Amino acid sequence: MNIRIVSPSGAIDPEYIDLATQKLTSWGHRVVVGQNAKNHFGYFAGTANERTDDLNNAFADENTDIILCSRGGYGLQQIVDKVQIPHGCNKLVLGFSDITCLHLLLYKRNIPSLHSIMCKHISTLPENAEPILQLRKILSGEPVQYQLKTGTESRDGIAEGKIIGGNLSVFAGLIGTPYFPDFEENTILFLEDLCEPQYKIDRMLHQLRLAGVFSRIKGLIVGQFSDCDTREGFPTTITEHVASFTQPYSYPVWTDFPAGHVEDNRPLWFGKHCTVKIRNGIGNLKFE
Repeated sequence: MNIRIVSPSGAIDPEYIDLATQKLTSWGHRVVVGQNAKNHFGYFAGTANERTDDLNNAFADENTDIILCSRGGYGLQQIVDKVQIPHGCNKLVLGFSDITCLHLLLYKRNIPSLHSIMCKHISTLPENAEPILQLRKILSGEPVQYQLKTGTESRDGIAEGKIIGGNLSVFAGLIGTPYFPDFEENTILFLEDLCEPQYKIDRMLHQLRLAGVFSRIKGLIVGQFSDCDTREGFPTTITEHVASFTQPYSYPVWTDFPAGHVEDNRPLWFGKHCTVKIRNGIGNLKFE
């Protein structure tokens, strides 16, 4: 596969791009690095125009099969309305965290994308790490299927539909914009976050509740809320807190899914039909 690495958000240590390029090449892929991917402009990987140009060039390049975002951080919300996706585009975008913004844009265009590890973890995780093993399968065209233990706050049930979501802060921040899902089809919501205090998580969850999100989805997958501060005044853990917003409904809830800002960040297809089955503490996720 032809992979192009771009940096649409925060600046990255160029060494991670070089090491990821070496590893992907060793897997048999051809890798091109975007012109501005190693740039620094304050916190960002280049100016807004430079980051936009790299993304648009990647989408326009007929020889590019996969667009790998080098890292998240912050910055895509500045340029998402300037991203040009050609009609009939079938490129696969990889990334997570701030890349949630790009995933949502692609979801609105009915283009599947992959919530997955990026350059740092591609270059540093061992070859037998699950995120590496699963990513290699996907890049080879193999299907993804998980059978894993679920968290204690999970709820049994079956759901079919397409997963969307990602980083809670980015997802909630796009409510009211053209990039927020309309939930007109069967939707399974995935959420994760990093370094957010519980009161901010509570506020964002209520944003989703008041926007009618929890009443319109068919299932919820709760990923890892890493380094998030459980504050006094909240009688529950953050995972319990997130799951509590689904109490009025009967759809399945899968907590403690291994995805988010952790080393065991398993890839998840967004915008591709899947089936979720949870029973007696075991979750099954199968993508078609």
